[in-house]
Amino acid sequence: MRLILLGPPGSGKGTQAQRLVQRYGIVQLSTGEMLRAAVAAETPVGLKAKDLMANGQLVPDDVVVGIISDRIDQPDAAKGFVLDGFPRTVPQAEALDELLKKKHLKLDAVVELRVNESALLQRVETRVAEMLARGEEVRVDDTPEVLTKRLAAYRSQTEPLIHYYSERRKLATVDGMMTIEQVTREVNRILSAVGALEPKVAPARKAKAAARKTARPAAKKAAKTAKKAVKTARKAAKPASRAAKTVGNKKAARKAVSAARGRGGASAQKTVRKAAKKVTKKRAKR
Repeated sequence: MRLILLGPPGSGKGTQAQRLVQRYGIVQLSTGEMLRAAVAAETPVGLKAKDLMANGQLVPDDVVVGIISDRIDQPDAAKGFVLDGFPRTVPQAEALDELLKKKHLKLDAVVELRVNESALLQRVETRVAEMLARGEEVRVDDTPEVLTKRLAAYRSQTEPLIHYYSERRKLATVDGMMTIEQVTREVNRILSAVGALEPKVAPARKAKAAARKTARPAAKKAAKTAKKAVKTARKAAKPASRAAKTVGNKKAARKAVSAARGRGGASAQKTVRKAAKKVTKKRAKR
């Protein structure tokens, strides 16, 4: 499962990303965390990012994409990933498409959490008022003023991605103003519809399928053994038939052939000997 969550600040992307991680065992790719991890690990891309950040420069898209590339190659990302906060621009989306193409991977879906900006601002104002009433310190980035700026940046830089992914038939929109549980159900429904989730199989059906799978090799081996036995019996029947004809008893020959086919070469030879002895006695009486 590989998907992107789009939506303005406060739309609940982080919450839904964590739920997907816990339920499906995929990894959440956060560019900020990946940058810090790459710098700490002193990877080639991380060292490049470190120098840029030390000089107060923005990390360019090719470096960010390089970090994402390294992260996707790690074993814990084998089941898939959810990107939250990247891509932010159309050029970043194009670079991500190119990266996935090189790795022979495909993006399953892009889920947009659409929200009412006025409602978001009201939520922040209410939260700030409650924190001040309790005597708690308000984070500098958790104010209506900061949120207003972040929403404006989202509209100018990230909203064009909605059109970009819509054109590629990857976009699905969810009402982010629903409850967390309702949004989760809708996201799961979308992922199931696009084939990103494996269909659930009932335990009984699973056991039956496993039994069939186990039985096939055994049945095939038994059929092969039986075929070989028939072939051996037929081969043994031929000399028995010739021997019986030599003593002049066609009925005995048929009996010998039947015996050889049913019980194998040893039984056929015994039948032939009896037939030959019977013929010898008849001739002696004459």
